[in-house]
Amino acid sequence: MNIGEKLNMTMLCDFYELTMGNGYFENGFKDKITYFDVFFRRVPDKGGFAIAAGLEQLIRYIEDLHFTPEDIEYLRGRNLFCEEFLEYLANFRFTGDIYAVPEGTPVFPREPMVIVRAKAIEAQLIETFTLLTVNHQSLIATKANRVVRAAKGRVVLEFGSRRAQGVDAAVDGARAAYIGGCKGTACTLTDQLYGVPAGGTMAHSWVQMFPSEYEAFKAYCETYPENPTLLVDTYNTLKSGIPNAIRVFNEVLKPRGLTKCGIRLDSGDMTYLTKKARKAHLSLGGFVRSAVSGAEIKEAPGADIPKLIYEVRRVGINIDQILKIAHTKGLLDVPQLRKALEDNRAVERMIVDAYTTTGS
Repeated sequence: MNIGEKLNMTMLCDFYELTMGNGYFENGFKDKITYFDVFFRRVPDKGGFAIAAGLEQLIRYIEDLHFTPEDIEYLRGRNLFCEEFLEYLANFRFTGDIYAVPEGTPVFPREPMVIVRAKAIEAQLIETFTLLTVNHQSLIATKANRVVRAAKGRVVLEFGSRRAQGVDAAVDGARAAYIGGCKGTACTLTDQLYGVPAGGTMAHSWVQMFPSEYEAFKAYCETYPENPTLLVDTYNTLKSGIPNAIRVFNEVLKPRGLTKCGIRLDSGDMTYLTKKARKAHLSLGGFVRSAVSGAEIKEAPGADIPKLIYEVRRVGINIDQILKIAHTKGLLDVPQLRKALEDNRAVERMIVDAYTTTGS
């Protein structure tokens, strides 16, 4: 199956490719051999190198390059092209040569990724498609590769279809991400066409379909018990999502000897959880354990807070020492001094409670 079979891409070109072709034809340049190089001048964000991609789609496009009778009639209706040129297009086939680096190859600025050697009109007509497919897929492959390298061995998956700029961008973009190093995609069509492993977990609609979040997780784990991933942020990540995921793991998977189960955070909650965990000076795992156990997660104190606690505590120690001396010598009203010490300790507790977590 070939996505190119669904639409003839020959007319996917800038209109000036055709007007220039007509001009070449009328001025005797129809058979003049030309060379076109595809390259880029710099890598954005000091990336160092790019990853080449898009060659397969370019080859398929060129192999199927032809003008249909409908294409010729459209061009004739523009009243810009001579009949001899239109007849030439009606029998058009690409006869040139294409030289390219293999997909997945690191490439560097000003290094040709694709070299076209062909007659002037042929080389001109494929310019637009060559640029759009190589540019787009190399961009996605390069970005994916940078993300994969930053992940340092952890699995990276591509879920870009619903944010892509059009159908081809979704399908070919997922393919390019795979070339860049992603392990799979959410795009089913990319799997069908190119063999990029497709997979997924669940949407919020799955959780909302059931009477409760627990029942949704339970049904999913019973249906797909091998390494399920549960979406825990539909209602309340910390108060229901994670506890229900743990409960289902213990009740459904663990008795079967299954130990692989994960959670997924969506809709921006990962940022919230990560920031809160870091501010509490906990790992994400420690943060989740604290949250599930009922401990209140609070921001870590600033550099001035420990100093403040120290000073308050020092004042309390001084009051305690005065209290002892006053008690032995009867010099001051001891009940008032005891009240001052109690107030001091209350202030210390307020500061500690405001800036520390339970059990810390």
